[in-house]
Amino acid sequence: MVVPIVGEHETEILHAQTHIWNHIFSFINSMSLKSAIQLNIPDIIHKHGKPMTLDELANALSINHSKITHLRRLMRILVHSGFFLKSVSGSGSESGSGEGGYVLAPPALLLLKDEPLTVTPFLLAMLDPILVKPWHHVSEWFTSDEPTAFEVAHGRTFWDYAGHEPRLNHFFNDAMASDAKLVMSVVMKYSKDVFEGLNSIVDVGGGTGTVAKTIAKTFPNLQCTVFDLPHVVEGLEGSDNLTYVGGDFFVSIPHAEALLLKWILHDWSDEESVKILKKCKEAIPSKEKGGKVIIIDMMVDNKIGDDESIETQIFFDMLMMVLVTGRERSERGWAKIFSEAGFSDYKVTPILGLRSLIEVYP
Repeated sequence: MVVPIVGEHETEILHAQTHIWNHIFSFINSMSLKSAIQLNIPDIIHKHGKPMTLDELANALSINHSKITHLRRLMRILVHSGFFLKSVSGSGSESGSGEGGYVLAPPALLLLKDEPLTVTPFLLAMLDPILVKPWHHVSEWFTSDEPTAFEVAHGRTFWDYAGHEPRLNHFFNDAMASDAKLVMSVVMKYSKDVFEGLNSIVDVGGGTGTVAKTIAKTFPNLQCTVFDLPHVVEGLEGSDNLTYVGGDFFVSIPHAEALLLKWILHDWSDEESVKILKKCKEAIPSKEKGGKVIIIDMMVDNKIGDDESIETQIFFDMLMMVLVTGRERSERGWAKIFSEAGFSDYKVTPILGLRSLIEVYP
């Protein structure tokens, strides 16, 4: 039996200290996971086909032998974070012999490189030094005239930086493409009807075309256009019903029966989003003639019901604040910008977890 030797007040202070420590060091979770990805640990354990001991993992990684005990420490936090499970087999030494083996926990399946719905490109993008650096300048940003902390850190907007830095452009587009595969797998299973009956659609800000390729393949008679900045679509080749067009959605958008904006408007302020939506309205026919804008984006008042999802929504809102001028919106926030852009109605289908499919009508 453990007998407390400090009073209630001191216990509360010590608990508060632990709470603060855990938030101070929460970056260690994400950076440990990044290290595991860079070492290819999830794929190596998965391909092993059975629980993998620490010694087997170390040999497969070809790491310095003196680092085996440190590998055990890395695996311990990854087990604690829920990415791996560990089977216990007898008592072992610090080197790992007799300690049982590691297997993937369910979330780690999305970290495998060959998994069609892998989130690894998104992980590596968000934890790249280019995107991490602005977080060191948030307090400075609050006292500056710069629109974003990204501009404080790098001297130019995220979009300008991506236009001049091929590495950022590449890993950002890879991140968006990996997310698009996951999202479209759900949309095509449960809401494919949103595209049925359409003759033409433009994927506004469609990146390298992952979403549009899925739509074009599923609906061979639907003419699909990927519309993005010239440096994004440069050199990309289309197919029979898929074309690429470069331009600026603040200036004009190619005409089509429907427009798709996946994870676009949360990058922009309300004022900027209204400007984009007004250009969208100019590019589509009336509601009576089938015109609509299809938006895939977060709606923060979705009744998810668990603390983890609420935290994720808050994280994304902060991400938009620091990197770009955007925000995550409640349904009331979405309705406001739809109305200000001149749209008459909208329909929300919450099939995408933290995000929703929103059809907006002129």
